[in-house]
This record gives sequence, C-alpha cells and structure tokens, in this order.
Amino acid sequence: MTASTSTPNAADQLGPVPSGWTYDEVCQFLYKEARFADENDYDNWEELWTDDALYWVPAGGADIDPMRTVSVIYDNRNRIRTRLKQVRTGRRYAQAPPSDLRRLISNIELLGGRENDCGTVDIEVGANFLAFESKARGNQLWGGRTTYRLRKIDGEIKLAYKKVVLVDNDKPLPTLAFLI
Repeated sequence: MTASTSTPNAADQLGPVPSGWTYDEVCQFLYKEARFADENDYDNWEELWTDDALYWVPAGGADIDPMRTVSVIYDNRNRIRTRLKQVRTGRRYAQAPPSDLRRLISNIELLGGRENDCGTVDIEVGANFLAFESKARGNQLWGGRTTYRLRKIDGEIKLAYKKVVLVDNDKPLPTLAFLI
C-alpha cells in the first residue's frame, strides 16, 4: 500500500485543484463509471481503474483506520480484478440473478489535488449518491458520499481511488450487491 492511495493523514493534505481538469469532464467520467456499474458492464468498469488503485468501503464510520478495523471492501487492483472475475462466473450468490441498479450522483465537488507515487497530482473529487437496487427479495435504497481520485494517463481519465461511505455503515448491512 502506498501513501497516495491510503487513508489521508495530517501530512497528506490536499493541494489546489490541478490544472488541466474541467468540472464537465469530471462529471462525465463519474456518470460513465456509475453507468458501467449499474449495467453490469464489468469489462469497461474494470478498465477504468489504474494499476495502483484502491477501492474502499469502510464499516462503522467514515474515518476509520482500515488497517485496524474491518471494512466492507478494502481492495487493491488485484482484488478488484478477482472480485470481478467471481461476478462474471454468474455463480456469485449475492448476484444470482443480478440486481437492477440505478445510481444518482449529485453535489459533485472538485476538492483539490493529491500527489501520487507516479510523481503527478491526482484530482480528488467528492460526490453524494443515491442508489436504487431492485432484486427478487425486494427493493433497497442506498445513500452515501463517495471520494474519488482521478488521474489522466495518456489522455484518458482513470480511477485511482474510490471510497464509498454509506450513510448507515454503522448498522448491520444486508448483502451489498450494488458495490460489485
């Protein structure tokens, strides 16, 4: 794990929003990422991630230490790949049959820049979300706040970090199939 993808600490503060980013292109990327996830387009969703990516869904609070506290998800790039490989088999119980999903993303904010191990600066973005999940056992609404770190690689926007803080992550959670 590297400092650029781990939990921020006091020495790892955000700088100004890096140049070369527009609000519109950030929004379009977030909408595309949500659409790929909602439509079970796992190949395209996986292609959005950088090689040093971290996907984190904390449990029991927003600012826990994932090295000392259990998380719902705390996946590096290899674990993201493995999770998607399992889902693609069609035999993953939580997604048999797959849920119908739709996410709404709002309150998108360009929060600042954060240095990464590549020697460049990622843009950190915050957004609220509401996800509607329909499955055979009933419907579920999920809400929360997501923090993204985006990086441009060869002119393409990639996802280096995604932290999903569910509003009710301090309560017992049923199957979280919408999280891939």
